Amino acid sequence: MSSPEKWTQPGPDSPPATAATPTAEQVIAGLRATDEGGADLVQLLTPEGERVTHPDFDIDISAEELRGLYRDMVLVRRADREANALQRKGELGLWVPLLGQEAAQIGAGRALKPVDMAFPSYREHGVAWCRGIQPHEILGMFRGTDNGSWDPVEHRFHPYTIVIGNQVLNAAGYAMGQKFDGKVGDDADSEATMCFFGDGATSQGDVHEGFVWAAVYDAPLVFFCQNNQWAISEPTERQSRLPLYQRARGYGFPGIRVDGNDVLATLAVSRWALEECRQGNGPILIEAFTYRMDAHTTSDDPSRYRLSDELELWKLKDPIERVKVHLVKQQWADQDFFDSVEADAEELAITMREHCVALETPPAERIFSNVYAEENPVLDAQRDEFLAYHAGFAGGEH
Repeated sequence: MSSPEKWTQPGPDSPPATAATPTAEQVIAGLRATDEGGADLVQLLTPEGERVTHPDFDIDISAEELRGLYRDMVLVRRADREANALQRKGELGLWVPLLGQEAAQIGAGRALKPVDMAFPSYREHGVAWCRGIQPHEILGMFRGTDNGSWDPVEHRFHPYTIVIGNQVLNAAGYAMGQKFDGKVGDDADSEATMCFFGDGATSQGDVHEGFVWAAVYDAPLVFFCQNNQWAISEPTERQSRLPLYQRARGYGFPGIRVDGNDVLATLAVSRWALEECRQGNGPILIEAFTYRMDAHTTSDDPSRYRLSDELELWKLKDPIERVKVHLVKQQWADQDFFDSVEADAEELAITMREHCVALETPPAERIFSNVYAEENPVLDAQRDEFLAYHAGFAGGEH
């Protein structure tokens, strides 16, 4: 396995990626530079389903627990595929796939305690599942009928954030509040916060401001970066000259890179990081080294900027298949178990589909509600003009 110094620099025969659109050679060079994850990658379950140990991060897992993690990932993937299909059928305005990132999200989500708080971006459907939010509850945002139908206080899961990186500032402020309120320390009820963002968000100022504030105030905050190799159409090697986890060093807190396709390693590292934060030793940056196997969103066409060879290579590292292989090798699951999980997944998809098509279209004036705490004459005038315009169409319906 190559050293960090080697895999963060272009090869001698590869041109620097300076063009607006990377060439095929640049994409291949980037793939070869990142497909291993580097010498510091924490891994407990290989792509072949072999259990390995780690000197600093290991975990005891029972057959029942591993079956539960497998079920989580299968159901979350099925929900993701169903939502993707619903968008293609015109039932959703947009969908943000998580295909390939199930282990990163389930591993981190299951590491959270009930008292902890999570701040997602817009792709954390798996973390939402771990926080007790059903997939159909997310669909309203992507159909335009609501802004999130769950109670963020009850579920300890903030609404989705569309503005890239903005949730990091929100999470930093919340974690600082946990520190100020004395909810950090040796007490069993100590709290921590986990914030999720992608590799592309690390180029946003909001993320770095969150790093600064969390570091200065020693906030109990785990920054969880899902490095899925592509910030829409830009590969990671064009975003940073160093591995992303090493950026934490410049802010004065630890950074660690974990195999984001390994649910066991992600769970172990996330548990450790959250406990460090609860004890007052935070913040910590986790870079989950994974891969986006689908488009950035359903409005994106990844075939325009990456090669199929790259996708085929990462299919061999599928996060679900490696757990399935391990379960079979250990004789911890039989065909009846796998069939029951598939049946549960199909039932979940049916529930999502029925819920989605039954959602009522809100009235046009709804977009003007809850903008301000009090009535605003300018907004009222805009609403009246907008409704009058709509009333002029056939039928006079809003």
